Amino acid sequence: MPLPKAELHLHIEGTLEPELAFELAARNGVELPYADTDELRKAYDFEDLQSFLNLYYELMAVLRTERDFEDLANAYLARAAAQGVRHAEIFFDPQAHIARGVGMGTVVEGLWRALGSSEANHGISTKLILCFLRDESAESARQTLEAAKPYLDRITGIGLDSAEVGHPPVKFREVYEAAAELGLRRVAHAGEEGPPEYITEALDVLGIERVDHGLRCMEDPALVARLVRDRIPLTLCPLSNVRLRTVDTLADHPLPAMLDAGLLCTVNSDDPAYFGGYAGDNFDAVHNTLGLSHDRLRELARNSFLASFLDDDEERRARYLAEVEAYAF
Repeated sequence: MPLPKAELHLHIEGTLEPELAFELAARNGVELPYADTDELRKAYDFEDLQSFLNLYYELMAVLRTERDFEDLANAYLARAAAQGVRHAEIFFDPQAHIARGVGMGTVVEGLWRALGSSEANHGISTKLILCFLRDESAESARQTLEAAKPYLDRITGIGLDSAEVGHPPVKFREVYEAAAELGLRRVAHAGEEGPPEYITEALDVLGIERVDHGLRCMEDPALVARLVRDRIPLTLCPLSNVRLRTVDTLADHPLPAMLDAGLLCTVNSDDPAYFGGYAGDNFDAVHNTLGLSHDRLRELARNSFLASFLDDDEERRARYLAEVEAYAF
């Protein structure tokens, strides 16, 4: 049995495996520009963030109906459960679907078909986080939040993803203020490709409670001290960082130094179908390549539940934490 953990940085569209992509393409009459799953899997070997995003958005064409989103989420949950995930806070990108003519309701209702029964079917509790695409306009984000209002009983928080450089957090100040007034939790990608100043700005201007990625905080000792003092969690994605060339090799990853600095780090899979591994694979990778001890792995698992938005169910959080402490490697 794998170490129990929470996954806090997971884009549901990034769990689309080649086999499911072809199955959904056939179901929906979508022609993919790849001969078979082997050829498509080779395309997953991209060079940088932009080439990844190009493929990522191209393949979204196969997601059309509630059933497609339900199948996508169930496939992820089954894989995650097998790797020890007990709680998942799942990102989705409604703007990318709305732009294709797939409405907010189709996406949320479809995902909820799986998430609403995920505990019974997979042993995983879940929360849903709506992400804004930062390379789209602030007005588009505002309209997306408006479109989400009928579904806020299923949406826990908002996030900010896609191409970071040139799209500072301040661009989304107003939509984050509106989300806060609606009682939504706030996270944002910052300090992956963008500079450490983006992390500071996301904290100060957007009021985020968790930093997605954030590894470039290590370039700013004052920021590190602040993150440690305020116990702001970081949702790191080691295999993603290597695939997107944020770090050259996994051996170069700053995770050990970040833990040594006292940062509340978590380990997650980001877009696992594209980046070579799900949550448990990321834990195995940092254990094997970075030499993290079992105590460090337990700390990462503990952090994942502490960093989760389980404030509404402290009894559940305590139960998960007890599972982590009782785990025998």
